[in-house]
Amino acid sequence: MDNVKTKSTRGRKVKTILLIILGVYVGITLISTVINQILSRNELAGIEPTGQLVEVFGKNMHIRSMGDGEHTIVILPGLGTALPSTSFAPLMRELATEHTVVIIDYFGTGFSDQTDRPRTNTNVVEEVRAALYAGGFSAPFILMPHSASGATADYFAIRHPDEVAALVLLDTVPTHEHTEPNTSEVLVQLTRFTQFIGTPRLFGGVMARLEGTTIDNGFTVEEIRDIRRFMNHEVNPTSMNRVRVYHDTIHEVVALDFPQDIPVLSIRPTRPNLGARPEIIEAHMQRYGAGSQMIILEGNHNIHKGNHVEIREAINAFLGE
Repeated sequence: MDNVKTKSTRGRKVKTILLIILGVYVGITLISTVINQILSRNELAGIEPTGQLVEVFGKNMHIRSMGDGEHTIVILPGLGTALPSTSFAPLMRELATEHTVVIIDYFGTGFSDQTDRPRTNTNVVEEVRAALYAGGFSAPFILMPHSASGATADYFAIRHPDEVAALVLLDTVPTHEHTEPNTSEVLVQLTRFTQFIGTPRLFGGVMARLEGTTIDNGFTVEEIRDIRRFMNHEVNPTSMNRVRVYHDTIHEVVALDFPQDIPVLSIRPTRPNLGARPEIIEAHMQRYGAGSQMIILEGNHNIHKGNHVEIREAINAFLGE
């Protein structure tokens, strides 16, 4: 009997502790949600665009440019980049010492509007082209995609090879093969929920540092502040529509042949994301032909946050050849 009573008492204690933990979690979540919703209302008011707004298919798209060099380098951000025109600012400043550099805020990111246009490769590439020409820039372009935008840059080069002088890949997604299914709706809704309750606000500072958004990597205090603010708003219908079809866009590119006369420089980090095995990267490079090159720089997936001089020198050597 004593053993039974002891087990029963322990069981009640465990349940009580679990209920307390659950209650604390619910309480913190409710407080975080209320505070987040209040702060989010006018959080972006008064933050001026750093570049120009151009009309693209009836909406405003934001592009930021710097420098007046012979080559025009177009930076294309990866998924989850809330404020591209600032997130790539230190690299832009370095490259602009010798080149013309343009950063695109895709629809649904940064200072650009949202759009109802499907997030297909065709639509995204046509939007980028329209923004560049509306901004007064002329082809051919050197496309510099990061991460997921590797598929976008590939598609751009495949469909408009005369407008692309070269590709400089910043740890981009492999496009020689792809078997992943599209993102589940459950994950999409979970992502929306985490922003609603204020998770990015709670952990934005930690995430920014982990991603390399620091003064040591060339960011100003104001740039770090703005990036953190936009991180609280990066989940929206347009960005989530792109997440929904992301894997489909890669599948489409995999099925297409890449023009072998367009030179490609791939810049990879010493600490890549899980799954970026050497044999996969090697197979990916074979897609681009004999004229492709690859270098490895110290860093993680966000290789553009740091290594600015090394990236500029690598590009200059690549273009010189």
